[in-house]
Amino acid sequence: MEHNTFPIEGLIEFVPRVFRDDRGFFLETFSMKWFEPFGIQPNFVQDNQSVSAKGVLRGLHFQKPPYAQGKLVRVSSGRALDVAVDLRKGSPTYGQYATCLLDAAKLNVFYIPEGFAHGFVALEDNTTFLYKCTDFYNPASEGGIIWNDPAIGIDWGVATPLVSPKDEVLPLLKDFESPF
Repeated sequence: MEHNTFPIEGLIEFVPRVFRDDRGFFLETFSMKWFEPFGIQPNFVQDNQSVSAKGVLRGLHFQKPPYAQGKLVRVSSGRALDVAVDLRKGSPTYGQYATCLLDAAKLNVFYIPEGFAHGFVALEDNTTFLYKCTDFYNPASEGGIIWNDPAIGIDWGVATPLVSPKDEVLPLLKDFESPF
């Protein structure tokens, strides 16, 4: 198991060992042991899946406390640029973002703790996005930041992404009071 950390504290990319032979391959897609070196013990309670066409952008979403969610994300087919924006009050990296290219060929996994807005853009058709969450979805606790906020300046790598009407009207970071 390899792992990579990011300049924003708490974000971790895991690259599992893949055992390949002429029959195919095997890997662990999740293990609590991955988190031991970091002293964290996330409690995942819900798994979600989405399938997106190339250019579909979903985000930037979060759940407000007490239903805040940490996420463990990966793709099982296709590729996605995954984005995490730090929304933790008092964080030295508040309002900054990090990206992780999730790739079904690489089989990597990205951990995003509570206190981040999260989104991704599918870079290939039929990108299957899988994620574990540390709390259940609660519609009343849903929140977000507009995907193209100029103050954040995310380079999604897609000229004209397909974004839901709901995601097109999310607030700017400057108009947002962080609950984290």
